[in-house]
Amino acid sequence: MKRILLLIAIICLPLMASAQIVEAVKWSGEVIPAAAAGAVDSVRLTATIQEGWHMTLINVGEEEIGEEIYDSPFTLTFAANEVVPIRYNSCNDQMCTAPEIYSYEASPQPSPQERVSGNNGSRSLWVIFFLGLLGGLLAIFTPCVWPIIPMTVSFFLKRTDKGLQNAILYGLSIIILYVGLGLLVTIAFGASALNDLSTNAVVNIVFFLILVVFALSFFGLFEITLPDSWSTALDSKARSTGGFLSILLMAFTLVIVSFSCTGPIIGTLLVEAAGRSLLAPAIGMLGFAIALALPFSLFALFPQWLKQAPKSGDWMTAFKVVLAFIELALSLKFLSVADMAYGWGILPRWLFIAIWIACFLGIAVYLLWNIRNVNLTRKIIRTIVIVPSVAFACYLVPGLWGAPVKAISAFAPPMEIEGREVFNDYEEGMAYARQTGKPVIIDFTGYGCVNCRKMETYVLDNDSVKARLQNYVFIELFVDHRLDTDNDGESEGTENSRIQREQFGSNAQPFFVQLDARGKQVTEPMAFTTDPEEFIRWLKY
Repeated sequence: MKRILLLIAIICLPLMASAQIVEAVKWSGEVIPAAAAGAVDSVRLTATIQEGWHMTLINVGEEEIGEEIYDSPFTLTFAANEVVPIRYNSCNDQMCTAPEIYSYEASPQPSPQERVSGNNGSRSLWVIFFLGLLGGLLAIFTPCVWPIIPMTVSFFLKRTDKGLQNAILYGLSIIILYVGLGLLVTIAFGASALNDLSTNAVVNIVFFLILVVFALSFFGLFEITLPDSWSTALDSKARSTGGFLSILLMAFTLVIVSFSCTGPIIGTLLVEAAGRSLLAPAIGMLGFAIALALPFSLFALFPQWLKQAPKSGDWMTAFKVVLAFIELALSLKFLSVADMAYGWGILPRWLFIAIWIACFLGIAVYLLWNIRNVNLTRKIIRTIVIVPSVAFACYLVPGLWGAPVKAISAFAPPMEIEGREVFNDYEEGMAYARQTGKPVIIDFTGYGCVNCRKMETYVLDNDSVKARLQNYVFIELFVDHRLDTDNDGESEGTENSRIQREQFGSNAQPFFVQLDARGKQVTEPMAFTTDPEEFIRWLKY
């Protein structure tokens, strides 16, 4: 058991390390009583700067400073009735932190990067966790995993008098392996690279092709399997090894054997998690592994359930085909990202929706085929799947003529939002703002950004929001646009991403910045929300 706890600690150590936040500058404040009656008390703010770092004062209230501070401690003094917020960042020889705001009258305000990764980031991690759970539950019923359950549980129950303990350890081993995979992805690429990877057009087109190949395999056109020698060698090694190591090898055998079914599910989950946060791939794999390991542990605790569990057969083939239709539909999301990033124009919104309609109608038609030849229980199960599939297909039909169909807003190409003028070039938009005297909203977005699509549908297309946005010059900057701007070898998306990082200290999307006509920031940035009222309260004009 000590070895198990040690292994779990090793797995969790990178998670704890990655959660550390750099705090190179610490602020404190104190009230200094006035020396004479009737005079105003003053407030002294003190910044203690960590050795090897320096601080840049970006703004003190409305005044732009831009001064680099190396001396520590550094103090500022104000009248108590006019204490102003201080916007600053800190740098050392290797890195700079995102801009932060300190105010003595209230708790320090979150930096732009923290707004993106704060409460919304927590919600995002929960979404990834539950997506992992769903993926793991789907994987259980695939032909690569389901038949292994009774064989594996029986093996552990008969192996020694510690069969129950071994089966539970087997489930823990599965969790350790998949969480380790998520951590490996994070360590190999890093948070920033993962975000770039998830919105990279080439990666998306490759992943589209992979999902199509797996879908065709699920349709039964061919089989995808890893070399038998891999699983045979691992299985043989596991049987000849004792203790926890043998159980870990058995779990690894499951991972190898089930790859042809779990591969597309894991891949989709990792790509979806990649742009969320540093911990998202590991959190997604944790959810996936818990769901996948659950039946092994439960059947070990209640072995009599094995007799009641349905055997592999036609139902499993049907499940595999249904999963193939779903994979085919989901693969279009990745093709759409590449299509928009490179401006090919091969997958307009109406065609995307039409293919989704065909996929869900395909599920219904396939399950209806020969439904008379199955028993009553399976007729009921098929009907439970057929009815929502047809209903969802019918729901999508108005989308062919421009309806928002919000349920797929995260996947489909964005709608054209009427009633607003949009600039896609930063300099052009700012020049127009100076000319007209209008304030500016910059929307940093991405073709591969799921939350951007949701926010466009639920917030930016809201009538009240559109009315308020008439007061602004709206600049929409895609950070993953791959077309060159001035034939200088740098893509438009790279330039937009640099503007976001260097001027506003963030690299996550969606990210909204509000400026006046001269280009001065008037509020803290806005991250993801699906509440139009929250967005309206954020608007200054």
